[in-house]
Amino acid sequence: MPTPVPPLQIGPHTVRPPVVLAPMAGITNAPFRTLCRHFAGGGAFGGGEAKDGASGGKGLFVSEMITTRALVERNDKTMQLIRFDASETPRSIQLYGVDPATVGKAVRMIAEEGLADHIDLNFGCPVPKVTRKGGGSALPYKRNLLRAILREAVSGAGDLPVTMKMRKGIDDDHLTYLDAGRIAVEEGVTSIALHGRTAAQHYGGTADWEAIARLKEHVPEIPVLGNGDIWSARDALRMVRETGCDGVVVGRGCLGRPWLFADLVAAFEGRPDDVAQPSLREVADVMVRHATLLGEWIGDESKGVVDFRKHVAWYLKGFAVGSEMRKRLAITSSLAELRAGLDELDLDQPWPAGADGPRGRTSGNNRVVLPDGWLKDPYDCAGVDEEAEQDTSGG
Repeated sequence: MPTPVPPLQIGPHTVRPPVVLAPMAGITNAPFRTLCRHFAGGGAFGGGEAKDGASGGKGLFVSEMITTRALVERNDKTMQLIRFDASETPRSIQLYGVDPATVGKAVRMIAEEGLADHIDLNFGCPVPKVTRKGGGSALPYKRNLLRAILREAVSGAGDLPVTMKMRKGIDDDHLTYLDAGRIAVEEGVTSIALHGRTAAQHYGGTADWEAIARLKEHVPEIPVLGNGDIWSARDALRMVRETGCDGVVVGRGCLGRPWLFADLVAAFEGRPDDVAQPSLREVADVMVRHATLLGEWIGDESKGVVDFRKHVAWYLKGFAVGSEMRKRLAITSSLAELRAGLDELDLDQPWPAGADGPRGRTSGNNRVVLPDGWLKDPYDCAGVDEEAEQDTSGG
């Protein structure tokens, strides 16, 4: 793809290039978004301001999933999760909800209080604690409920654009993405992101990029973004070329690789060979910076380092680091301890062959936990009650 990929228009916001950080619970908080924006803006591994300013200036970076009930009730944890750095623009919040009235209240709260500039709705989460209550990737099966939620969200958002992210369906016998796409267009949704897997696949198997192409053909009125199995910038270009989608949403591909956004920006601007291949020393510096940002955000260095532990294996994938040292680094509780452990490694190691590829959860889950009788009628909304609204955020 020798020429730059056209920008993505989401309401009044021009996303150039059309690359989006997928919302991931416990991952895409403000510190991680800061790192991704830094590299998207041309920032160096050694730190310093990004070439395009502190905001990064390129791409779209969405918050982790926020529960509408928790937002409306101003849950302390939730109010921290929706805090954006002053440099973030546009500010994007992803909401999860199953009750149209509660979703409407949450969206109006965001719009009236100026809490964000863009709202994304989650209809793709496959985890049992969400689907067993009819939420996430289970919800689009109930067409009328999906329509009611989208209608409340769009009407309550005012001038804010509303987008949605979804999966193909519950399983291969209960595909919903084409019906859901048409409903979204009819209700005024600005764009749709499709993860090319069913809920039953979880994160296993191979993403169905052909489904992304079919959705693009089915809803030509609005932009369609593709998601699934993007581990490199070349994967992203190939997805656009093969499916005709208008942009990409990257999730697990950037785990332990926030500099992937530098690669994505370069590739979508017509420079696919401009690929970051940091040494272990540079990776170690990013790890410490990530842990530092988490501590500053939480307000406690030790808690920040503890929260960082889940990222250690992702950052070190492919490098020659022994299992005992990996375990040691994954139980550190201070920045000094983390830095000291990293300094014991052979930091002159170059970027290893095979370091790209799957990260995060990759196993399938063939059983989707659903409310009793959920599949009896794709239109009847019975079975969803207020308890389906989680009282805390995450997913």
